[in-house]
Amino acid sequence: MRYLALLLLLASCADSKKAEKTVVDKASPAYDAAFWKSWSDGRAEVTSFALQYPRYGAMREGTAVSIFVTETMAKSLGVKSDPGVRGKDDEFPVMKLNLIENFQTGIYDYKLMLQTFVALAEVHGRPAGVTAKVAWSSQEWCGNLFKIARFDDGNVHVVSHSYFDGEGDQEQTTPSPGAAVLSEDALMLWARGMAWPVVAVGETREAPVLLAMQHSRQKKGPSQWGTVKLARVAKGDLEEATAVLSDGRTRTYVVEKAAPHRVISYSTSEGVEAKRIATVRNKYWELNKPEGVEALRELGLRGVGR
Repeated sequence: MRYLALLLLLASCADSKKAEKTVVDKASPAYDAAFWKSWSDGRAEVTSFALQYPRYGAMREGTAVSIFVTETMAKSLGVKSDPGVRGKDDEFPVMKLNLIENFQTGIYDYKLMLQTFVALAEVHGRPAGVTAKVAWSSQEWCGNLFKIARFDDGNVHVVSHSYFDGEGDQEQTTPSPGAAVLSEDALMLWARGMAWPVVAVGETREAPVLLAMQHSRQKKGPSQWGTVKLARVAKGDLEEATAVLSDGRTRTYVVEKAAPHRVISYSTSEGVEAKRIATVRNKYWELNKPEGVEALRELGLRGVGR
């Protein structure tokens, strides 16, 4: 019995040491005091863009809005954690990106929305800066679809629901190529130095990547892995961050050289182009009263019916 008790104690100590082991990566961003000084003020950064989007063989004009804000996420559920609902051991900080793209196709419109959450601390056995969750959706007059990916311990879980034939409801769990991986849907955060891996001006780096939810949808599959070649070059007061994916597609982001490296424009090899109109910092979730629509003027946007 004493021998068994000793074995159990040693096993418990080993498990404890394993649980306490930190997962770090030298290419993770530094979420330091300067970072939190900019992003812990309880406000979001909201940017409007003039959008050009190719669809059905024609270039469509529209608008895009990006929202960057820090939040607290629940480890167990992968959702926003409300204050006081759960213990601190079930929470971790994230940078959230909402990217909403709207454009008209003849009689009916499209609304595409991407949500990407990058962990600002080690979580699920992954270093800080790695994507924790991605959600992408499309709504238009023919039908809608929704995809979500969660980056847990060693795996990525993807669930997809679609109106369209050949897609339907799909679910897939795939092993992660490593603890530190990149999501194509996190490239706008990466361009701003908010996501793994940090690539300095003049450097290039190749990394494993989970291809975008939208792209894998077009390939009739719930998820696809590839690689991406990342590069950054200086252009005066700006920097151009480029990502060349293993399937030949390219994503380009022009950001300000100075922190917090706001996005000036973004474009894709498929023809998408977006140029910044304006940027504001506010608590947009509090501007939901009728008079809140006036805040759109600062962004150069109009409300529905205006």
